[in-house]
Amino acid sequence: MSWLKHSTLTIALIAMPHLAAAKESAVPLSEIQSFVESFEMISQGYVTELSDRDILNKTLKGMVSALDPHSEYLTKEEVEEFSRVTSGKYAGIGVEIEIRNNQLTVIAPIGDSPAALVGILAGDRILRIDGTLVNGMGLQEVITLMRGKAGTEIQITVAREEDIKEFTITRELIQSFSVTNKWLDNDIAYIRITQFQGSTGNEFEKALLNMQEEKTLQGLVLDLRNNPGGVLQGAVAVVDALLQDGLIVYTDGRHKTSKTQFNATQNQILGPVPIVVLVNSGSASASEIVAGALQDHKRAVIMGSETFGKGSVQTVIPLTDGSAMKLTTALYFTPNGRSIQAQGIIPDMIVPQAELVLEESSFFVKEADLNGHLANGRGGKDKNSIEVNETLDEVATTDFQLFQALSVLKAFPKLATQ
Repeated sequence: MSWLKHSTLTIALIAMPHLAAAKESAVPLSEIQSFVESFEMISQGYVTELSDRDILNKTLKGMVSALDPHSEYLTKEEVEEFSRVTSGKYAGIGVEIEIRNNQLTVIAPIGDSPAALVGILAGDRILRIDGTLVNGMGLQEVITLMRGKAGTEIQITVAREEDIKEFTITRELIQSFSVTNKWLDNDIAYIRITQFQGSTGNEFEKALLNMQEEKTLQGLVLDLRNNPGGVLQGAVAVVDALLQDGLIVYTDGRHKTSKTQFNATQNQILGPVPIVVLVNSGSASASEIVAGALQDHKRAVIMGSETFGKGSVQTVIPLTDGSAMKLTTALYFTPNGRSIQAQGIIPDMIVPQAELVLEESSFFVKEADLNGHLANGRGGKDKNSIEVNETLDEVATTDFQLFQALSVLKAFPKLATQ
C-alpha cells in the first residue's frame, strides 16, 4: 500500500514500531489533570454539544498540526478520502494546496483541471469553500470539503493580492497523467511534469525514448514550474534517467528508518545532451529534489525563479482505530548536502516570467537601401530594410521563460565548439 499527498514529499510506512516503542517519559500528573479538566469543560459547557469522539479528534488534530505546517492527524474517514486521492482518480477541482503563513494557499492548479480552466492561480489564498471559512482547518479537512461527486458545483473564495475573487467550479473526475511532451523548434525536446506520482518515472522514460526514436535530440527543456511535488520515488526515477551515477538525494531524521539515500542506478537513457530545467515559486518538494540533484551534478542549467523551499519528509503512520498520523520525520538533502527547507533552489539563471512587448518599428536604413551600393561579392541576394524579419516565435510572447530556455539550448552547440 502506498500513500501520497501531493505537494508534500511523503514516505509511507505501514508500521513504525520504533515510534510506538519510543522512550517512555513520565507525564506530570498536573498536566494530565489539566487535560481532563479541559476535556470535561468542553463536553459540558461548549455552546454546541460535541461527542467525546469529536472532542478527542479535535484535540489530536490540534496537537499534531501545532508541530509544523505539514504534520496532521487524520480521522478514519479522512484516511479513506486520502487513499482515494492518492490513487490518482478522484472527483474534485484539481488543485494543490498548502498552509503558508497560516493561510491556505494554492501551490499550483493541476494542468487542464477545472481549477486551472476557471483561472485559479498559484499563490491564491483560499478563504471560503461553499461559504465555510477555512481558517484554522487542517489540510485533509479542506481536501474533504473540496471533494464530491463529479458534476457537482463548488464555490471557492480566494484572495489574490488586494482583490477578493469568487469562483464557481464544477467537480470532475481527476485522472492526472503527470508527463506531457512536445517538440520545440526542430530538435529541442520539451517535457513537462505536472506532479510526481508512482508512474512518473515510467512516463518520463517512455516520453524520452519515443522522442529519441523520432529524431536526434539537441537539447531538453524539463519544465517543473508549478509542480508541487509528490512521490519521492518518482523524482528519483526522473533524475536516474538523466545521470550515469552518483548520489541523487538523501534524508536524515531522528530515527533509523528516516535515514535513507538514493543513488543513480546506471539507468541513464539520455546521453550528454544539454538540459534546462524551468522552476518557479510553485515548484516544491520532489520538484526541488530533481532541480537540486541536477544542479549539484552540473547536469543541467536551472532557470526561472526561486522555488518554494519545502524540504521535509512526512511519514503516514496508521493507528489502531483506522485513523492515521502524517508526521514530519526527516529533512531531505541534495547530493552536495544542501538543505532546501525554508530556502528553496536558487536558479543558475534568474529569469522572471514576463510579458515580452516589442517596440514599434521605426524607420531605419540598411546598406542595401543605398543607391550605388556594392554587390554582396559572393553572389548573395541583397537584403534591404523592407525584407528584415523581426517577427518572433509564438513562444516568445506567450511564455518568456520557455523562450529563454529555448534560446540557451539553441545557442549551446555554438558555445560548446568555441
